[in-house]
Amino acid sequence: MKSIAIIYGSTTDNTKDVADLIALKLIDYAPKLVDVAKVTPEDFLSADFIFIGASTWSIGELQDDWDTYLPKIKNLDLKGKLMTFFGAGDSYSYSDTFADALGILYEEFEKTGVEFVGSVSTEGYSFDYSRGVIDGKFVGLPFDPDNEDELTEERVDNWLKTLIPLLD
Repeated sequence: MKSIAIIYGSTTDNTKDVADLIALKLIDYAPKLVDVAKVTPEDFLSADFIFIGASTWSIGELQDDWDTYLPKIKNLDLKGKLMTFFGAGDSYSYSDTFADALGILYEEFEKTGVEFVGSVSTEGYSFDYSRGVIDGKFVGLPFDPDNEDELTEERVDNWLKTLIPLLD
């Protein structure tokens, strides 16, 4: 069984709430839940499977704690580790930057040698553009707590069904 770290940045608790939900649904795997404001390099290095959570702010900006931490990942060698993303966005008010944080983080973590998993179809989402879409799919799970909160748990469940086989 792989060790799991769920590392998230959350300003209004929307991303924290989903991080907590993921941790609860993966309780049998004893995930370590870490706020990026308190994360250490060891939190990344000691995990086999890393879930990264962040929200998109304003017009496609990364959540502040992640923005502060990102320069520190340049020295991380994450080869042999699996990584996936989850993140909050507003698909109505910011339809042209929906869940951009996923793409921003993907671009930065791509330099660490990590293997990405957990892409999600864009089907069922209403938005115009997202940096989080690579090769026609989201690089992780976007959710919209402002406009589609009732879909969040179902989306998390469906996404985790694709990831759980990678945990054993």
